[in-house]
Amino acid sequence: SPQLLRVTLGGPELAGFISLGFDDHVKLFFPNPADPHGDPVGRDYTPRRYDAQRQELDIEFVLHGHGPAAAWAAQAAAGQTLRIGGPRGSIVIPTDFDVNVLVGDISAWPAIARRLEELPVGAHAYVIVDVADAADEQSFTSRAEVHVQWLHGDAADSGERLASAVASLSLPAGDAHYWAAGETLAMRQVRLAFVARGAPKAWVKAAGYWRQGAAGAHEPIED
Repeated sequence: SPQLLRVTLGGPELAGFISLGFDDHVKLFFPNPADPHGDPVGRDYTPRRYDAQRQELDIEFVLHGHGPAAAWAAQAAAGQTLRIGGPRGSIVIPTDFDVNVLVGDISAWPAIARRLEELPVGAHAYVIVDVADAADEQSFTSRAEVHVQWLHGDAADSGERLASAVASLSLPAGDAHYWAAGETLAMRQVRLAFVARGAPKAWVKAAGYWRQGAAGAHEPIED
């Protein structure tokens, strides 16, 4: 899409790579634009797909126009190399919840898409994603019953839009797990909306994948 670019990495160096959690992250290392000969710059990304037999790893980059990761992805070509570390560990969320609420901006889509692919028949997924415009809406594959809301608007108001959409959700009965990721301040608002619905805090997980005005931010969002 205009904002999202998938890069496939491959080679025998990927042998033994393991990613068990849909929202795992690996550390990718890029040349430092300020000092190309100095230490590389690390950024966290979701492993979108790994094929052990083909030794292929897909990473999806948001092309936001600045930063070492976006700059590298925009010029990526066959034959180039990229240094990868991790995942250091996985938090595996069971797939037997009756209802799965998945919320985020476009940076969360790789993790959301992985989760939808692993959900079983009979599960319900309610997905809310905030993107720049309709051109960035994504297709997905799932055996679950999936309901998707795509929101569009200014990034500065993303948290308010997403929290309002969460508050308006009509969910079926059953145990529900709530997950959110995206811009840190926006995800704080979303987490509050989850808790306001009465969700047990043990069944709520939120993370900041990036922070407006900061470089390389990646942090869990808790009380």
